[in-house]
Amino acid sequence: MRRLNLKFPADGGMARQAGYGLMLLGVVLFASVLYLFTAAMDEVAYWDLRIASMDRRIQRETTPQVLSGPRGREIKQEIKKANAVMSEIDLPWQALFDSVEYAAGHEVALLSFQPDAASRTMRIGGMAKNIPAMLDFVAALEREPALQNAYLLKYEVKRDDPQRPVVFSLTASWA
Repeated sequence: MRRLNLKFPADGGMARQAGYGLMLLGVVLFASVLYLFTAAMDEVAYWDLRIASMDRRIQRETTPQVLSGPRGREIKQEIKKANAVMSEIDLPWQALFDSVEYAAGHEVALLSFQPDAASRTMRIGGMAKNIPAMLDFVAALEREPALQNAYLLKYEVKRDDPQRPVVFSLTASWA
């Protein structure tokens, strides 16, 4: 095997200077990265504060202010009316109309239809040719799947009319 002849510098000064240079370059790079990192963190903190302040401002602007006095009462009444309208819009109108129309037949004429969304009941006013037709209508309403608890509230036979129709009022609830 051959012998290796390695020659090291006698004093190592050049290698030491290169090491110090590399170490100084590393310190400078570390300081610049640290400076950039703190600058980026400061900017993130600034934008976080801006976003939080914008959120608070938007929250203040979109949150309704509670008014006192007569104007506040007016607004509360308007809100109640709007909620009542919304609850009536959400009624199962098609199912209710179909059930009442199907039960009515040819001997009953419907005169009024008043739903009450809060109690889920409705009042129906109508006119029948005779008492058995009126009772058949009430029984038919009771058989409808969308309706339940159909009750006759009052009726009156029109004696001044030669055909003697029956004017009635009833109530029913829906599921």
